[in-house]
Amino acid sequence: MPKRKVFSGESCCDLLRTHGFVAVRQRGSHRVMQKKEGSSTITVPVPLHKELKPGTLGSIIRQSRLDRSFFES
Repeated sequence: MPKRKVFSGESCCDLLRTHGFVAVRQRGSHRVMQKKEGSSTITVPVPLHKELKPGTLGSIIRQSRLDRSFFES
């Protein structure tokens, strides 16, 4: 399995935005991204830190339901 790249919160939001997510609100250093999919909505909170921890990035990948390959180097 290829190693994941190191992402900042802002670059993660940019990647989500290219896959149809929209920033709906922000409070402090956390931005909430959403995507409508049929009759449901996928919601992903993203902390806007300089470097996301591996567990946090894994959680964002799971919640966004995107393929893991988008986050690998």
